[in-house]
Amino acid sequence: MKRILLIKTSSLGDVIHNCPVIHDIHSHFADAQIDWVVEESFADIPRLNSGVNQVLTVATRRWRKQIFKQKTWQEISQFKQQIKQNQYDIVIDTQGLLKSALITKLAHGVKHGYDKNSIREPFASYFYDVKHTCSYQQHAVVRNRTLTALSLGYTAPNDAPDYGLSAEKLSLNLPTPYIIGLHGTSKDSKLWPTEHWIMLGEALAEQGLQLVLPWASAEEKNRANMVQTALSNTSVLPKCSIAQLASVISQAQAAVGVDTGLSHLAAALNVPTVAIYTDTNPALTGVMAGTHQHAMNLGGIRQVPSVEEVMRTLLGG
Repeated sequence: MKRILLIKTSSLGDVIHNCPVIHDIHSHFADAQIDWVVEESFADIPRLNSGVNQVLTVATRRWRKQIFKQKTWQEISQFKQQIKQNQYDIVIDTQGLLKSALITKLAHGVKHGYDKNSIREPFASYFYDVKHTCSYQQHAVVRNRTLTALSLGYTAPNDAPDYGLSAEKLSLNLPTPYIIGLHGTSKDSKLWPTEHWIMLGEALAEQGLQLVLPWASAEEKNRANMVQTALSNTSVLPKCSIAQLASVISQAQAAVGVDTGLSHLAAALNVPTVAIYTDTNPALTGVMAGTHQHAMNLGGIRQVPSVEEVMRTLLGG
C-alpha cells in the first residue's frame, strides 16, 4: 500500500483540475491511501471523491487577514501537528506556489514538484526532493496528471479525465427541466452581459427549459434578480455551499457558465457544459470534459460569444 499526500489548495477550478489524478493513481495502485491538503472553502470538492482517504484543510486566506489573532496561530499549530502525524511514501505539490511548497515541506515523505522552469513561482521548487519538467503548453488537467505520473513512475495518461466526483442527490424544489446558469466570476472582464443572460432565458423558454441561477455575492444576487425579473422561466437559488451547488448542477440538463470554477465543476460532474470566455484563453484553463459528456469552450480574449452561438452549441447544432 502506498500512502500519498496531494497538495492542491486553491482555487476552485484548480482543485477540480486536480481531481483526475485520484483515478489515475488508483488505476496503478489500487490500494493506495490518498490524502489531500486543500483550502477550507474548497474542501467539499475532494470530499465528493470517494478515492480520497482524508481531507486536510488549511485556511491561508483567512489566516493572512487575522495573522495577529491567537486563534489563527492555534489553528496553524493544529494543522502542523495533523500533517506531521502520517508518514507518506510520496508527497506531490501540483500547486507550484511558495505557499503550497511550504506546506509540502511540513509533511513526512519524499517531496515531488515542478522544476524551476515549469513553475509559476520558481523559488518553490527548492523545497522539493525530486523536481520534474512539465510543459506550460498543456491544459492544467494534463499538467497535474503528468506531474503525478512522473512522481509515481507510470506513463502519463492521454485519455479523457475521470474526475471521480459524485454529488449527493438532494431533493430540489425546482421546476424541471432546467439549465444552470453560472454567471458569477472573479473579474468583471470575465462576465457575460446581463442582457445576454436575459436573452438566453428567452431562448430557453422557447425550448421549454427553465433557467436556474446561483449566486455567492451581493452583486451576483442582484444580477440574478435582474434576470429573474425580466423572465418568467427563471429561478434564483438561495445561497448554497459548494456541495449543495454540486447537487443542483448534477441534476441540470446542461450548464452554461462563464470563466468560473463552477463551470469546471459542471464538466467534472459529467453535465453537458458550454463555457463562455471573454477575457482569457480557454486552451490552457478552459473546461475539459470528463469521460461521459461533452464540454465546449466558446470565445477567448476580448471575445463575447453571442446568445445564438451559445444556444446553437447547447442544442448540439
